[in-house]
Amino acid sequence: MDPYLVDKSQCSHHEIFPGVHIWTTHGEHLMLSLVEMEPHAVVQRHSHPHEQLGMLLEGELVFTIGEQTQRVLPGQMWRIPGGVEHQVVAGPQGATALDVFYPIREDYL
Repeated sequence: MDPYLVDKSQCSHHEIFPGVHIWTTHGEHLMLSLVEMEPHAVVQRHSHPHEQLGMLLEGELVFTIGEQTQRVLPGQMWRIPGGVEHQVVAGPQGATALDVFYPIREDYL
């Protein structure tokens, strides 16, 4: 395995909710996650101690962070502090996003 370049096939893969697939890789301190959501798939309301930053690449999402709900379009980004509850619903075409976590999420290895 190349120490610098990672192919999606080399990543850890999980279906974290029905229709929500992630592929992850990590360095020493950060984790990168490619998220692919089927149409209308839902990431149920949850929280974790990890800081999370992300960007929508394709599709659309309805994102609830804390008590704020907003439609997210490609190119828009989010910041979720550790411990803050959040939920995501994919639009009718599904969605593809990138998430970055600090520290590394052991449950996604």
